[in-house]
Amino acid sequence: MASMFKLIRITILSAILLFVALDAWLSQVRSTDWNDSLWVSVYPIHADASAGTREHIASLTDETFAAIETFFQRETQRYGGSLERPVRITLKPSIGEQPPTLADQPNVFEIMLWSLRMRWWTGSITKGLDDIRPDIRVFIRYHEPTGRLALENSIGVQRGMYSIVNAYTGRTNVQRNNVVIAHEMLHTIGATDKYDPGSNQPVAPDGLAEPAKSPLYPQRFAEIMGGRIATSPAEAVMPSSLGRVVIGEQTATEIGLLAR
Repeated sequence: MASMFKLIRITILSAILLFVALDAWLSQVRSTDWNDSLWVSVYPIHADASAGTREHIASLTDETFAAIETFFQRETQRYGGSLERPVRITLKPSIGEQPPTLADQPNVFEIMLWSLRMRWWTGSITKGLDDIRPDIRVFIRYHEPTGRLALENSIGVQRGMYSIVNAYTGRTNVQRNNVVIAHEMLHTIGATDKYDPGSNQPVAPDGLAEPAKSPLYPQRFAEIMGGRIATSPAEAVMPSSLGRVVIGEQTATEIGLLAR
């Protein structure tokens, strides 16, 4: 009997997820034709109890994220795009609630349930904050850098068009945070990671900004989904800003900038 109820629950969840997936697919198609601007809403979240984090969130403006708009404008035009502002970012009021968490080693049912909870959470927590529904929602969990805290991995979810970014406060971290935000935003529209998850080393050739460079290393720039500037086959550094980051051809193909 217990197994039957479990089967019924999974069947119902699967049906709901199928509907959600269809909605996400339609959103995905529209978001990667690059005929209109992608509207992005950014929601700061106070992830720790520090006054410094509260002050940092209070200091945020749309200009904090302007480099992301500039990055997408430069890179889409490099691939032949003509939109003046392919991405439009708007800062929203901070959110006082943390997103749902997922177990370290979840089973299939837990993942399905978490996905639905996240879908509901992203819609309900932002209700009343957006005049129109954005194409992409970015939730930034700010932490004050203490030297002892290792941030959780950030995520970008294509089926739902949202990302959760874990970031450090402080003026010196703004531009590096923007690199992570742009990376996770690209996940929401179909881009895949191009680095080794064990070493964080960009994987050649698609994870390199200049795969035809000779000599190949050191690279001068980072490919956005490779995440880092490869200085050798086994070493890489985080780019200081999006000024040192490009969208590679494979990523451009995945997000519709290049024909397959």
